[in-house]
Amino acid sequence: MILMTGATGFLGHNLIPQLLAAGYQVRALVRPTSDTAFLQQLGVELAVAEDVSDQTAVSAACQGCDQVIHAAGHFRFWGDLPTFWQTNVGGTTAVLNAALQANVTRFVHVSTIVVAGHVPSGTIVDEEVLTQPLDHYQRTKLEAEQLALAYHRERGLPVIVLRPGAFYGPWGHYAFNRLFFEEPLRGWRIKVDGGQHITFPVFVPDVAQAIMLALRNGRIGEIYNICGQSLPHQIVNDIVSDLAGISHWRFNIPTSAVVLLARIWTALSRFTRREPYYPINLAPYVFQDWQVSTTKAEQEMGFQPTPFAQGAKITLDWYHEQGLFRRRK
Repeated sequence: MILMTGATGFLGHNLIPQLLAAGYQVRALVRPTSDTAFLQQLGVELAVAEDVSDQTAVSAACQGCDQVIHAAGHFRFWGDLPTFWQTNVGGTTAVLNAALQANVTRFVHVSTIVVAGHVPSGTIVDEEVLTQPLDHYQRTKLEAEQLALAYHRERGLPVIVLRPGAFYGPWGHYAFNRLFFEEPLRGWRIKVDGGQHITFPVFVPDVAQAIMLALRNGRIGEIYNICGQSLPHQIVNDIVSDLAGISHWRFNIPTSAVVLLARIWTALSRFTRREPYYPINLAPYVFQDWQVSTTKAEQEMGFQPTPFAQGAKITLDWYHEQGLFRRRK
C-alpha cells in the first residue's frame, strides 16, 4: 500500500492512474474539503486529515503502508511565511514521522528545482548546485528537503528526493500553464526581454514517470532533477502558437516595466489581501535563466523526458476537451 499526500492536486491527477495501472494499492491523504470525486471513481482509499501537519491523523493514515509519496505542498508566488511553513515544513515533518513509525521501505519526497534560488548566469542547475533560495516557497521547500535527507542520514528512513521543474500539462491552471498556455489562448500575448530567457518546463506525466521509477530503482538518499529540455521563452511561445493555431506575435515588455508593475501590484495586495496577477516573487522564475541538467535521473533511473512539442499538444488537447479554447479550423 502506498500513502500519497497531495493526491487531489495537479500531480495527483496525473500520477494516481499510473500507480493503479501498475498494480499499486493507493491510500490518499485528503482534507475534508477536498474534491475527491476522481479518487473515489478510481477506487482509491481515502484517509482524512484537517491538515497534512496533523501528526495524529497522518500517522493513522500511514499505518499499513510500506511506501510513501509526499507530494503535498503550498506553492504560490505570494503569501506569508507561516502559511508556507505549516504545509511545506510542518507537513513534511508529520509525514516523515509517520513513515518512520510505519517502517516504510521507500519515501519519495517531491521537492522542486527552484530550491536553487538565485542562479548566476551560465550556471548549469544540477543536483550539486549551490542553493540560494529567494522567497518563502523556495526557503520552506529547501528546509523540507533537507529535513527529509536528515531523516535518512540520522534515522535510516529510505528517502529519495525528486526536484521537478516548472509543471505544465493537463489539470494545471497556475504558473507555467497560465503564463504560456492560458494567457495567449485568451489573447493576452506578451513576452519579456524579447523572449530570450530560459525556462525549465516539466510535463507533469513525466514527474509521475519519475516517481514510478524512484519507487523501483531510485538510489536511497539521492536527489534527482526531473525536467524537460530547458528552452527560451520565445521557442515555447512559438511551439504553443503553432499547435494552437494562433499568431506568433507577442508584445515585448522590458524587465524594468514588468518589475515596476509587479512591485505596484504586490504593494496593493497588502490592502486587497488577494494575490497579485503578477506578484514580484514571479521575477526570478521569469527573468532568470534556468539551464537544468537531468543527466543523473536519466542515467540512474532511466528517466526519459517528453519533448515539449509533444507535451504541449497533449496539454492543448486537454484544454480543448475542457472547452477552454476552440481550435481554429
